[in-house]
Amino acid sequence: MRKTVFIILLIASFYSVAFSQSKVTAEKVGDKIEIRINGNLFTSYILSEFEKYPFFYPVNGPSNASVTSFRNANYPHHSSLFFGCDKVNAGNYWQEGLDDGQIISLRADIVETGSYRVVIENECIWRRPGADAPIKDKRKIIVSAPSKDKFQIDFDITMEMLMDVVIEKTNHSLFSGRMDPDLAVINGGVMINAEGDMGEKGTFGKGSPWIDCYGKRLGKTEGMAIMQHPSNDWYPAPWFTRDYGFFSPTPMYWPENDKNTMLKKGQQIKLRYRVLIHSGNHLEANIAHEFEKYKSE
Repeated sequence: MRKTVFIILLIASFYSVAFSQSKVTAEKVGDKIEIRINGNLFTSYILSEFEKYPFFYPVNGPSNASVTSFRNANYPHHSSLFFGCDKVNAGNYWQEGLDDGQIISLRADIVETGSYRVVIENECIWRRPGADAPIKDKRKIIVSAPSKDKFQIDFDITMEMLMDVVIEKTNHSLFSGRMDPDLAVINGGVMINAEGDMGEKGTFGKGSPWIDCYGKRLGKTEGMAIMQHPSNDWYPAPWFTRDYGFFSPTPMYWPENDKNTMLKKGQQIKLRYRVLIHSGNHLEANIAHEFEKYKSE
């Protein structure tokens, strides 16, 4: 009798967990991949040949409003959540102007969808008119929803040098996020790193495993944290931060880098980032604990 009750409880527990998990789906729609959590749009991974690079927009929080900004008149090269780099072999793979350089998607495959996560594989080439491509990259993007108040993007990228590559000193480099103005420090939001330093003044130029940006709108607090995995080259990269809502772990800008970054043909750079979109502040979202989990993966 006890054994029967135990089996029933075990089965009930299994189905309870299964049905409590969020369903995450992905679908190609034109030149983007739409990712939904329980039927609601979470983000689109935009792959248009008319854009500077692939990027995520919107990046909707638990309130169903985007925590990121698409662009603005002052900084039109800040496209929500993206990966790029300026001053690569005299090319520009960051700021506006496609003729100076562009990161083009060669293929984007949805390899897993419909369960508790989405997995996307994306291969890109870095190119500009009149020059051989200096870099190709392969990306693995995993989207999941650990809870109803927390959505997650894992962005893993391997960059392969197709020739000797020189990256001049630049603050425009690698993985970056631009917050919605309503959540920015200049409008009452909070920017805080793993050491508790706050705002542009406290975080600019400091190496830290993560930064979280959040604010209150429509009576609710939500935000976005970016984490660097400890296996990354240059870890922990110093952060380029702005109180208007920009933050990026940027290794190629700082005074100690008095020389260009030199990468040899065939060399590979592997980088991993985790993005957490969450309700509440950094304590309520337990960002420090989330990073401890991430660094062991």
